[in-house]
Amino acid sequence: MTDDVLYQDRILELAKAGRALPRLDNPDATARADNPICGDRVTLDFKLENGAIVAVGAKVQGCALCQAAAAVIAENATGKTSGEVAAAGDAVAAYLAGEGDALPWPDLATFEPVRPMKSRRECVVLPFKAAAKAFSGA
Repeated sequence: MTDDVLYQDRILELAKAGRALPRLDNPDATARADNPICGDRVTLDFKLENGAIVAVGAKVQGCALCQAAAAVIAENATGKTSGEVAAAGDAVAAYLAGEGDALPWPDLATFEPVRPMKSRRECVVLPFKAAAKAFSGA
């Protein structure tokens, strides 16, 4: 698969948004996840109120797919619970593996070109792993 098929306009738009995400001061939950194979590294910060996410911050040092996935989390997680974010991560992992098509957030379907590229799936899933790690310690 060529880069022009993988890096479609919406993925690049999301990646730009992912690069622009600031970290949060005094987050209630934060964690970093690394992919030692490709070098992607993502840190996600969350502010919580009454069990709901009210703000998301991030620092992403990674490819456009990782940046885009972090942006999708930032755009969709506000007002959700940690369980809903975890369910979205499970859904996108299953979707990318060809094990389901039910996605809770419309922008997750943007990653459809990644499905046949097993080595790139981790790039999309890594921010969700950081979120799960953050919430496990919150």
